[in-house]
Amino acid sequence: MSGEYGYSHTHHSQATRRQRAGLDKNPRDVARMFDAVARRYDVTNTLLSGGQDRLWRIATRRALNPIAGERVLDLAAGTGVSTVGLARTGAWCLAVDFSLGMLRSGQRRGRHRTVSMVAADALHLPFADASFDAATISFGLRNLADPQAGLAELARVTRPGGRLVVCEFSTPTWAPLAHVYRKYLTRGLPKIAEKVSSNPDAYVYLAESIQAWPDQRLLAEWIASAGWVNIAWRNLTGGIVALHRARRPSA
Repeated sequence: MSGEYGYSHTHHSQATRRQRAGLDKNPRDVARMFDAVARRYDVTNTLLSGGQDRLWRIATRRALNPIAGERVLDLAAGTGVSTVGLARTGAWCLAVDFSLGMLRSGQRRGRHRTVSMVAADALHLPFADASFDAATISFGLRNLADPQAGLAELARVTRPGGRLVVCEFSTPTWAPLAHVYRKYLTRGLPKIAEKVSSNPDAYVYLAESIQAWPDQRLLAEWIASAGWVNIAWRNLTGGIVALHRARRPSA
């Protein structure tokens, strides 16, 4: 959930329910859309994923394996729920997102007392080269106007030998599951979102962006082209989600 930042929005309640971005990933539209879902974002994710989102966060933390004293960048951190989990390892963790609405929602929940939170553009991160020992982005790379540029920017701010974990929706590897999942995205998910989300149209975008996203192998190629090495992935929930791991080349 990253892109340009710094927008402030005031909407009529009905207008708020109809904020969504297109697949061109216009940063202003994406920012507005996430501002509009911020209030109920965490609970909506849990409901729409059948509680799997918690397991995906645990798997991401284990794959990144932060240790006490390390500096960890959690990009597209949203309300900071994932960052707080990473910080339990004793690492210093920074939650970065482009949506002020999402960050403010996390602050209202008190997460800023556990981790630092910064609004920033994922394509132009305000950090020096090699600032972090490890970096992660969960369900946010897909929302960048230029995902490959975002991966390269993550490489820039990660030290040589540092680690990357990308957690993102992907392509189910079992045909029957893929068929059921496509039906859920196009029919089931929008109906549930209409009942539980503060901005149901955002979840129409979610379904569209998932279906347009590359599979596991192509994403691995993108990560490699951005300057990362030792790339591997592991499927979660039958490939509905994939964890990609990589390292920065050592100096």
